[in-house]
Amino acid sequence: MKNYFDLTGKVAVVTGASSGLGVQFANALGNQGAKLALVARRADKLEAVKKDLESKGFEVFTQICDVTDSESVKNAVSAIAGHYGTIDILVNNAGLGIGEPADTMSDEVWNQMMETNINGVYFFAREVGKIMRKNQYGRIINLGSIHSRVAMPFSKMMTAYATTKGAVFMMTKALANEWAREGITVNAIGPAYFESEMTSEILKADEFNKILDTYCPMGRAGKAGELDGAIIYFASDASTYTTGQLLNVDGGWTAI
Repeated sequence: MKNYFDLTGKVAVVTGASSGLGVQFANALGNQGAKLALVARRADKLEAVKKDLESKGFEVFTQICDVTDSESVKNAVSAIAGHYGTIDILVNNAGLGIGEPADTMSDEVWNQMMETNINGVYFFAREVGKIMRKNQYGRIINLGSIHSRVAMPFSKMMTAYATTKGAVFMMTKALANEWAREGITVNAIGPAYFESEMTSEILKADEFNKILDTYCPMGRAGKAGELDGAIIYFASDASTYTTGQLLNVDGGWTAI
């Protein structure tokens, strides 16, 4: 039987790969045989992740990059393509979550959210897309959120974040249509709340856990590894006729 999920020899770029979900995605792709290119700003943490992944037998290349800086992105993509010769898969995972009420949020925080969560996704998709169009093959996976579709009940802190994630979903659909006849699929994953560096504090709050218990049918946050199947599906030849989609992995949150 053909293994549609085999990624042996494919080159996979993961942004925001120095912690959290980025590390989980790198492990998932590496386990399927992909060669890994890890991108992040924090050199020390990135190096620690590289050592851990290499100890598992994965081939790993790292590149320091600020996703909000288009020149930094161009240089990173060029370095990765120069090292591996090509790029087959892009996981646009780098993101920022700052929760502040809409009426008191500063221009600085708003712009930082837009630059990281929207511009960074576009900059990487644009530069990697050039390589994929030339090869007439590519898999782009953007990190949306349940907040690509729905807001947070009773929250005064989610407007900027939800705005960026809604934009990521629309960008995913637009890019999918633009490149659909060039062998490139563009999809998004919409996680609910998963344990990570960014969510560690909010998941400890009693108020949040009451909301989780009420609005998530499974009544809990996501666990490590529960996004692996979605990433592997979109990265592999199991999804050759799937593009422009947002797959929510959310314990049923968006089903109600």
